[in-house]
Amino acid sequence: MNDAPVTHAPVLDPITVEVIGAALSSIVEETGEALIRASYSTNIKERRDCSTALFDTEGNTLCQAEHIPIHLGSFIGIVPHILKLHRVEDMQPGDVFVGNDAYEGGGTHLPDIVLAEPIFVDGKIAAWTVNLAHHSDFADRGHAHIYQEGLRIPPVRLYRAGELQKDVLDLILLNCQVPRERLSDLRAQMAANRVGVQRFQALCTKYGTATVMAAGAALLDYAERKMRAGIAAMPDGTWTFEDVFESTEVVEQLPLKVKVTIQGDNMSLHFDSPPQLRAGLNMTWTALAATAYYVVKSVVDPTILPNAGLARPLSVTAPPGTVLNCVHPAAVNGRVQTCQRVSDLILGALAQAVPDRVTACSNSVCTVATFIGQRPEDGAIWVYLETMGGGAGARASKDGLDGVHVHVTNTSNLPVEALEIEYPLTLLRYELVDDSGGVGTHRGGMGLRRVYRADQDCRVRVDVSRLSSRSWGLLGGGPGGHGAVECGPGVVFDKDNAVLKAGQWFAVVSPGAGGYGPPDRRDRTAVARDLAEGVITERTAREAYGYTA
Repeated sequence: MNDAPVTHAPVLDPITVEVIGAALSSIVEETGEALIRASYSTNIKERRDCSTALFDTEGNTLCQAEHIPIHLGSFIGIVPHILKLHRVEDMQPGDVFVGNDAYEGGGTHLPDIVLAEPIFVDGKIAAWTVNLAHHSDFADRGHAHIYQEGLRIPPVRLYRAGELQKDVLDLILLNCQVPRERLSDLRAQMAANRVGVQRFQALCTKYGTATVMAAGAALLDYAERKMRAGIAAMPDGTWTFEDVFESTEVVEQLPLKVKVTIQGDNMSLHFDSPPQLRAGLNMTWTALAATAYYVVKSVVDPTILPNAGLARPLSVTAPPGTVLNCVHPAAVNGRVQTCQRVSDLILGALAQAVPDRVTACSNSVCTVATFIGQRPEDGAIWVYLETMGGGAGARASKDGLDGVHVHVTNTSNLPVEALEIEYPLTLLRYELVDDSGGVGTHRGGMGLRRVYRADQDCRVRVDVSRLSSRSWGLLGGGPGGHGAVECGPGVVFDKDNAVLKAGQWFAVVSPGAGGYGPPDRRDRTAVARDLAEGVITERTAREAYGYTA
């Protein structure tokens, strides 16, 4: 006869699950704010290029803060990689693991450094608090393969039982170009993790660890049910969509294709793309999956909880060794450029099934300018990374937004004051680009032009796309404007790189977005407003909309 005590999972009512779910969301939002407020670099404290999340003991996402969708790609793999490399029995309270590698660390590109800490309650791991910060470092490098792109960190202990492993930290900092920033931002990440640990432990004290863990599992099931219900409400069928990707890193356009199949309450997304490149535009599967999860969630039901349950009805596949599912040692530094194009690729397919739920094509890129130089007073290296917004695709009932970050990036445009205070750069112009939004019943969002002047000698690398292709309109809407790099006197770009002498300038133009619906249905008042505000020119008003004052 077995006299061992029988344990039962707590029976939860929906109100308790909802309250605990809201508490988990509050924890990740608070840890995110702690990271932003404690950070040093403009990329995090101003542009908010970071994310926070909680995971269960098996590495499933319990909750992710509403920051950067693509960062889910790094979160998906980090805890499973830690569990593969380190015994749970050897972990202690105060252990903190650091990692970034795209192949052996669960990451998607090397600047995104993740700190993961197990949360102990009553001597056992109850969850993990995880945060990611994009460290603006590893600049002025090649991108033929991963070994050129920066320091690769598999998940290793940065703290052991609360004690900093200084040799590990020294190894990381020695391989960074701006170690002071890295140290300060890593300390901010540690502070954020401490908040996550304390808040989760307090939640367990209030409701009981078993109840909190059971509620976490129930929230995963709830997200799955909502995703399945949303997919089931869409028509069954198979839809394909094709687009091209081009940038200054590649000579020719790359064809990209997706096939989306809905059958009952399941959806599969299969991607085709060329073989992986000797360029930093390749995506790991985790980056592809994170992009797909974000887009499908936004179309099916934006209210679905951002946890691992939403992925259960979804299948995301692509041939290994291709641009959209690369394998070692492919370079991945600019993977967000391709992720942005994949986002609109999926929308193009789903537009054929549910056109009223999707936008026309947005600017389809994360336009980036990365500067590097040395300060003459002490020879210290400085690195400044800037990402620019562009046009957002027009919607079924509204115009697209102008000059914003879209899809998987979701960061902010850096204020001019922050740029000029901290770096030897001056922004001569910062403006929306007239006529760059596609015409339509609802107009596509406009792109941006930023004109930079170097106040000291430096180098710059620019990532921009839609140089020859254009963001497509939907249901008769017109395409958005091209992206471009405009050079001042004496400035010559070698593909994506240029040397700038003090006083020289160049401009980056981000693409506009596609319009929605035929332009001849646009309200005359809206055309007059666009003309008065300089959104469109008199020629566009006359030729596209048939408007004369």
